[in-house]
Amino acid sequence: MSFFDSRWVDRPAHVEELEPARLPLGFRAAGVAAGIKPRGLDVGMVVSEEPGTVSAARFTTNARVGAPVVVSRGARLDGLRAAVANSGCSNVGDGRRGHETALAMQARAAELLGVEPAAVGVASTGAIGLELPRATVLEGVAAACQGLGGDADSFSRAILTSDAGPKRCALEVELPSGTVRLAAQAKGAGMISPRFATLLCFVETDAQLSTETLDLLLGVCVKRSLDRISVDGQLSTSDTVFAFASGASGVLVEPQTPDELRFGEALDALLRQLALEIVRDGEGSKRVGRVVVRGAADVVEPVARAVADSPLVKAALHGADPNFGRILQAVGQVLPAGEPFVVDLEIQGLPVVSAGDALGLDAARLGELEEAVATDEVDIDITIPGEGGETEVFFSDLSEAYAAFNSTYVKGQG
Repeated sequence: MSFFDSRWVDRPAHVEELEPARLPLGFRAAGVAAGIKPRGLDVGMVVSEEPGTVSAARFTTNARVGAPVVVSRGARLDGLRAAVANSGCSNVGDGRRGHETALAMQARAAELLGVEPAAVGVASTGAIGLELPRATVLEGVAAACQGLGGDADSFSRAILTSDAGPKRCALEVELPSGTVRLAAQAKGAGMISPRFATLLCFVETDAQLSTETLDLLLGVCVKRSLDRISVDGQLSTSDTVFAFASGASGVLVEPQTPDELRFGEALDALLRQLALEIVRDGEGSKRVGRVVVRGAADVVEPVARAVADSPLVKAALHGADPNFGRILQAVGQVLPAGEPFVVDLEIQGLPVVSAGDALGLDAARLGELEEAVATDEVDIDITIPGEGGETEVFFSDLSEAYAAFNSTYVKGQG
């Protein structure tokens, strides 16, 4: 099956898929079972062997952040050589002890890799407010260092929590100046909000880029992908994205060139598809919706988020119920009260509301609409008053499985 399997993401013509766990030149990775979780892999590491590696990063915008985010923010984010991550405990809310554990993870990895501590990023994911056992995670860091290999299979599994399976992809990208490889591994299924999505994501390329170019491209692509998704409207304390460019291919990607344009297109497609995989996972998700809102520039974003995060809209999506009154309610709670409600709405390309009033739907038309929403991907297009703005948000449905999972999450962490 192709990685690019959504109708909302096109594979660029100059991109070919490789074995999904393959790493670009200059990188090694590993994942081990340290015992933080009751079972499975739970400590992972990705490393660039190239001294000239450059990097970029993005973190959660939540005011409450985990110790790994604090430690990583203080690292040399433009020159990271490695990232170490654990699952099973997010190391959030453990005070000084948690901060010292994150520093210890960074220091142990740096010592074993022969780099400065500031060249190592740290990430953690799992339940909030629990102690991350320091001796256990440090043993896992050491084991991961010893087990470093040429693919990211075990690493992509070690970062998972409630995910149904690993989310990863490797691409070969044809540029005018030569061929490079681009890969990424991500995790995320719950506590996902469109304001930089709730996840861990690691991106590697063997292209040669400046720190400024890599940072610019990562920022632009994150805004079009990981910033555009919602599972439950909850912004995580641990969101982290690291991007590394080893330069091992020898192919230079200079700014404002066709090389930069094509590389950016590949990165954009990769992150958008990974973002959709996170929404699809959604801790029991069955369908994915995309809401597109056009109108006043300062209003389109809150309207899109109101629809995407509405439990009523999400429940209707799960049941393939074309209840567009719920969509209008979500829009109305954002627009100014007392002003005319002049809103147009289409679902799967079918007009259902014009200037705020429902169009007459006879039995045949209603049946067509019901059939249209009984699919894996559902489009919702909304036009509100004003001009100059357009945005999109991808969101999951709301299922019985989501409620069941999140009522016992801490117990499930063991």
